[in-house]
Amino acid sequence: MSERPEPWPVLVHKDLEPMVDYVNRVAQVAGKYTLDEPFEVGWGNIVLEVTPRGLRTPTFRHPDVTFSVHYRLLDGDVLIETDKGSRSLPLDAESVAAFYAAYCETAAELGISRPRSSLICEIPDAPPTFEADTAKRTWDPDAARRIWQAMNLAAAGLEAWQAPFLGHRPRVGVMWGGFDLSATRFRAQHTAPPPQRPPFMQNAQLNAYVSVGFSFDNTRFNNADAPEIGMYAYIWPQPDGLEGRSWGVEGANWYPEAGLALLPWDNLRRLPDPHRAIVKFGEAVYDAAVQTAGWPPDLFGPRVDGWYASRTPWEVLERHDG
Repeated sequence: MSERPEPWPVLVHKDLEPMVDYVNRVAQVAGKYTLDEPFEVGWGNIVLEVTPRGLRTPTFRHPDVTFSVHYRLLDGDVLIETDKGSRSLPLDAESVAAFYAAYCETAAELGISRPRSSLICEIPDAPPTFEADTAKRTWDPDAARRIWQAMNLAAAGLEAWQAPFLGHRPRVGVMWGGFDLSATRFRAQHTAPPPQRPPFMQNAQLNAYVSVGFSFDNTRFNNADAPEIGMYAYIWPQPDGLEGRSWGVEGANWYPEAGLALLPWDNLRRLPDPHRAIVKFGEAVYDAAVQTAGWPPDLFGPRVDGWYASRTPWEVLERHDG
């Protein structure tokens, strides 16, 4: 019987980096189908769900086939399920190019066309396409489990943070381009995205939002000497007055050059209740948006568990401060 992994594991970037880099690339293969879905504000249509076994696309309902693609990190394979049947293929391919070729062949057997684009997106120094990425890869089951475990734990906290919000909130999930887990709250306020950014980034910033998430590499955010795994948060457009604020939990800090609040994983996992700490971190960021950017303070239902709500009169729920 295998040893049960620790609840909030140690995550060492150099140990996980090769697998994060590989999973990021192959997840983009089926992730491309989400771009054919109706655009949801902030690219909410593209996120991959964190499942009990890995990462899964939404269900795609095409005229001739309905399907989903499940990257089962704990099993080391990809399961393609359709209304006509299912097929699986291994994730331990020799290269990204080999995986892509195998994926397209397997999908064709089920009547699914290959993705409309094979470009590799948002990964610095990557080859331009899946076909061109022929670097040798080695599948690491332990690293795959830790990747899933970190995302699973972070997703639970982010989903709890999102639960009472009454405004628009896409489902919590993995943005397959940058490979970060994202939870976003929007308000009906049009904004002016920076014109120098590429169209997909401009289209992500058409409305004001508060975003809290998890990333395996926050170096791009805080210019750290070594890559740092952990939670991040920001407010778009960034208001004045964020310096010197408390961010809800010990170990969370504001990085003005990056415009982000960061909570390193090593700090998070040492707290008495890391799950609750993620919720408090998110609440502190939203409070900052209320106090500095005029966000509505009353866009919330009660923060209670479902069983409590099922047997409690609504007027009591309205008074409840979870």
